[in-house]
Amino acid sequence: MTLYFLVKYLHVLGAIVILGTGTGIAFFMLMAHRTDNADFIARTASVVVIADAIFTLSAVILQPVTGGLLMMLSATSIAERWILASLALYAIAGLFWIPVVFMQIEMRDLARKAAEQQAALPERYFVLFRRWFAFGFPGFGATMAILWLMIAKPF
Repeated sequence: MTLYFLVKYLHVLGAIVILGTGTGIAFFMLMAHRTDNADFIARTASVVVIADAIFTLSAVILQPVTGGLLMMLSATSIAERWILASLALYAIAGLFWIPVVFMQIEMRDLARKAAEQQAALPERYFVLFRRWFAFGFPGFGATMAILWLMIAKPF
């Protein structure tokens, strides 16, 4: 196996982790939210925060490193339009993902507090959940578009 293919493998693996973790997190948070059970939501959100920190963050760091190495190893210019579009979409995804991390932490904390007090979830939780849900569409959409650009290299 050449260095190029090893780096390409790691780059594709990073993309899979970002998309897979993002999809899993969204699914589990949505399913927990639908129960309206503060304790279950708190426990689920706790796992989600950990998963984001371990898997998503490591893949988010890996992507530009392996992408840069791939450009260097293949003598591809950063000025290629599909790369510039990918980088712009990566920035957009980050602008939506970073706030989502903090929303998940706050939703977890609000659900924990409600569970400890055996109280209903506060309105702030629902406001955050709606925002978290809405932020998922452009964030996830941007990552899907990047994957397409990586594969198709359309321009």
